[in-house]
Amino acid sequence: MIGQIVYGLCSLTCLLCAVLLYRQYRRNPTPLLFWSMWCFICFSLNNILLFVDLVVLPTSINLANARSGLMLAGMAMLIVGLIHEKN
Repeated sequence: MIGQIVYGLCSLTCLLCAVLLYRQYRRNPTPLLFWSMWCFICFSLNNILLFVDLVVLPTSINLANARSGLMLAGMAMLIVGLIHEKN
């Protein structure tokens, strides 16, 4: 029960971070804000898939590869943003 609440709160927190980054990006468009927003969108989707994988779906279905792919995409987007900020 507590795990389900934590998964949901993590998803909402990442989504809230993405929304706040989007609002700031609209005011002051910089590449780091743009890529960070997409990073947190990927993290939010990853947390949603984690909830679906561990709580909703039966144990015979495993979404670990999809979750790992989303986490990798999110980290790659953050690295791209940091590289753009450096240049």
